[in-house]
Amino acid sequence: MLGLLLARAGVEVTVLEKHEDFFRDFRGDTVHPSTLNILDALGIREKFDAVPHKPLPRLDVVANGVRVHAIDFTTLPPPNRMLTLMPQWDLLDLLAATGKQHPTFDLRMRAEAVDVTRAADGRVNGVRVRRRDGGEDEIAADLVVAADGRHSTVRDVLGFTPRAQGVPCDVLWFRLPYPDTDLPDTLAWISEEGMVITIPRPDYLQCGMIIPKGSFDEMREEGLVAFRERLARAVPPLRPVVDQLGSLADVSLLSVQIDRLERWWSPGVLLIGDAAHAMSPAFGVGVNYAIQDAVAAARVLVPALKSGDPAEIDAACVAVQRRRELPTLLMQRIQRGVHRTIATGRGVRLLDNPPTRMQRIVMRVAIPIARPLMARLVGYGFRPERI
Repeated sequence: MLGLLLARAGVEVTVLEKHEDFFRDFRGDTVHPSTLNILDALGIREKFDAVPHKPLPRLDVVANGVRVHAIDFTTLPPPNRMLTLMPQWDLLDLLAATGKQHPTFDLRMRAEAVDVTRAADGRVNGVRVRRRDGGEDEIAADLVVAADGRHSTVRDVLGFTPRAQGVPCDVLWFRLPYPDTDLPDTLAWISEEGMVITIPRPDYLQCGMIIPKGSFDEMREEGLVAFRERLARAVPPLRPVVDQLGSLADVSLLSVQIDRLERWWSPGVLLIGDAAHAMSPAFGVGVNYAIQDAVAAARVLVPALKSGDPAEIDAACVAVQRRRELPTLLMQRIQRGVHRTIATGRGVRLLDNPPTRMQRIVMRVAIPIARPLMARLVGYGFRPERI
């Protein structure tokens, strides 16, 4: 996204992708209303809508068998009053194709940044890149932007260490077919059996089971049958299809972490997205916040890069962190609260079934008040960015 925005403004930009394609099943699916607003501003909404995706105007949660309409995006201002689920590789393909329409956009696949290069005064002035044939090149740059994720190579070679904030759970990631019976779109199933995320992709359900951190080896020892049974108890409508999970080899472990750098920049280099602040999967805001980092960065970097003044470029990097740090910190605090109370990896009883009188009162009074607030918080974040 940042490469596209810079190229639109006439800045020469090289985007490096270490893989030969964008197909990674562990990248997030969620495209939030604020991101849809950005796609509208870019003039690519029609192309986006032509790609298979799943609009969700509301997000439901089933707590101990009781369906709760938790978040209602239709309370947001038009036109984008929904969250959309689209495999991220499709979104990245769209952004890459749009970027290639600009002569200053250079996307290099199978090109992995393995180190930075430095000028005599120690300032970062480029990257060393491993090509697909195993050889290496150096690319000079007025600014290197590390958008290479929570295991950032650039961050490591700079010697930057993020401050980790403990998360008590991990996620097991797997696919299941839709059951034959009608299954309403449901983001999460929460009960004393545990918590399971069900993301409705066009042809299958992408599922995530929240487990206590470090417990996957124990579950492997219990075996596939026990895993299927645990899943069926947690999400009863999936019982007819749990046998379609053929092996625990089809289950991938995603380590959940929340961390944040104290400083997102060094002379000649800026870190954004997960490289600067890894987000938990809670509310699916990681993609949204990364894109907002990119939009904020483009706004202040374009004039600085066009000036070519290193001091102005570094000042712009400082401004990016100043603008994006507080919204990130606030969302991470909320995510930590979710992991302390709900997404712990262990069972939790949020509601009785049927709900008690007091629970019914809370559901009738408090949830309608919370819905629009949650829609804005999840859909936009604390400081939505605009082009």
